[in-house]
Amino acid sequence: MKKIDLVYQTMLAELGQRSMDAAWTADFPPEGRFQRVVVKEKNYWYFDIPDGSGGKSRRYVGPSEDGEITRRVETHQRQKDDLLARRRMVSSLTREGGMIAPDTMSGAIVEALASGGLFRLRGVLIGTVAFQTYAGLLGVRLPAAAILTGDADIAQDYAISREVEDTLPPIVDLLQNVDPSFRPVPHRSGSIASSAFQNATGYRVEFLTSNRGSDDHIDQPASMPALGGASADPLRFLDFLIRDPLRTILLHKSGVPVTVPDPARYAVHKMIVATRRRTDGLSAVKRDKDIRQAEILFEALYETRRASDFAIAFEEAWQRGPAWQEALQKAANSMLSAQGQDALNRIRRQGNTEIGFDPPEGVPLST
Repeated sequence: MKKIDLVYQTMLAELGQRSMDAAWTADFPPEGRFQRVVVKEKNYWYFDIPDGSGGKSRRYVGPSEDGEITRRVETHQRQKDDLLARRRMVSSLTREGGMIAPDTMSGAIVEALASGGLFRLRGVLIGTVAFQTYAGLLGVRLPAAAILTGDADIAQDYAISREVEDTLPPIVDLLQNVDPSFRPVPHRSGSIASSAFQNATGYRVEFLTSNRGSDDHIDQPASMPALGGASADPLRFLDFLIRDPLRTILLHKSGVPVTVPDPARYAVHKMIVATRRRTDGLSAVKRDKDIRQAEILFEALYETRRASDFAIAFEEAWQRGPAWQEALQKAANSMLSAQGQDALNRIRRQGNTEIGFDPPEGVPLST
């Protein structure tokens, strides 16, 4: 797997810092004030800003234990935003550096949601649009066939959505600012709530949340107070994917700061969800893409010396119980290609060695 030159990896890091500074300035202008607020015995940062009528409005910022957020709060000042320079950096990274830009529609949608506050409210970009960012995160070139998409998937933890006491603007408005033809998709349960939106060309934006209980709630949209009127479909295994996400940059226009799953968790999660898909129609196509993306990440994580990250993620998933174990075994033994099985075996052996883990009997490598 060909690595991206260090000069472009360094440029991406600089672009990330500039883009995050710009986004921070847009969200939290100088005339406002940060306030530390205790919610359910935990400390959070909020931002109070004059509303122009003698009052104020309050925005959620994030947990005070987040060192990056607290550092920015403590050094709050207006940052000069060099938009043209950042656009040139994005162009260099995608045209010369081997990194990946999203398609125009995906980029515009993520940019609109980010500007509305999605990632400030701890939303996580998942699916193929998130996968595209791993070229920059891992410093490797990704095959084009694995990055094509016609949708955008967004996840938010249910508890976070209930507790932040802040919300996005209406999701329909944000999406229609990108394309006026976006409309809510009727939910399969018959509920009036909608967790998905689609435009006239079939591009779909879907909101998801974790389901840690029984499968009884799978077909019922969950109310998400922070998502601007959108509900979210509860999905098994999603809490594993979005735990401890990473900040990075989507290479659209001048760079869009986003939050994405850890690539090791993404690889393990793709193994699991592939086993849950049907074997016909569009589901079969998505299943094949799941497996292909997982196999690419086995190789990329190994080549970039992140085998221990994968070993830790795999072991965590395995310890979650029989359903998880069955899915991992099925993916490893009957869904991966021969090359993929070799890559899985190699990264697990190396990763287990690095963390000093000796898999017990019953946790075999793929056969």
